[in-house]
Amino acid sequence: ATPSAQAAVGETKDIPVLFSACTDPIGTGLVTNMEKPGGNVTGTSDAVSAEKIMELANRITPGIRTIGALYNSSEPNSISVITNLKEYAEKNGLTVVEATVTNSSEVQQAAQSLVGKVDAIFSPIDNTIASAMPVVTQVANQGKVPVYVGADSMVKDGGLATYGINYVVLGKETGKMAAEILNGKNPGEIPVKTMTDMDIYVNLDTAEAIGITIPEDVLKEAAQVFQNK
Repeated sequence: ATPSAQAAVGETKDIPVLFSACTDPIGTGLVTNMEKPGGNVTGTSDAVSAEKIMELANRITPGIRTIGALYNSSEPNSISVITNLKEYAEKNGLTVVEATVTNSSEVQQAAQSLVGKVDAIFSPIDNTIASAMPVVTQVANQGKVPVYVGADSMVKDGGLATYGINYVVLGKETGKMAAEILNGKNPGEIPVKTMTDMDIYVNLDTAEAIGITIPEDVLKEAAQVFQNK
């Protein structure tokens, strides 16, 4: 969503631009202020909390001391979430081992570099990693390493779990903002909306593959449980 929004913003200062599911609107230059975007741009953010995801991780696989951060170092959206992860790690005396990529062809090697060195792998809502989740899943499952991710789609594609955005809700909120703009409201006066309602998503096939059992209380709280078998 972010590259598309950036392209649109770069083309017009007059036509309203409404973005959806952009993780870091300020860091990517879409707006300069979340509360008062100004100009012709506003939208919704799918920013997630690395801290909340890691709190879930410790419920599922307690005892994590070393976290592998797998992400594209050229995606500002990813960098902002990894910064949050590092803050969480520092606060809790944990170690973060980074494995960065610049394109999808590098993902397999980066994931392999983490296996054997970390207790868990974390990947934010990263376009490059998301497109290569089957590869990440294969490598991590072989190494029996849990992979915690930023989006429900990444769990569906093999990540173990996330505490993340409900994109149906996000889409509806974006639609409401579109209606406001079409009814004459200035997009620059509509605050960028960040989702506060998060849901748990887990993949039971992945849990079985790496030999862990998802706690019953987590399963009861989960909005969606992915299982193909």
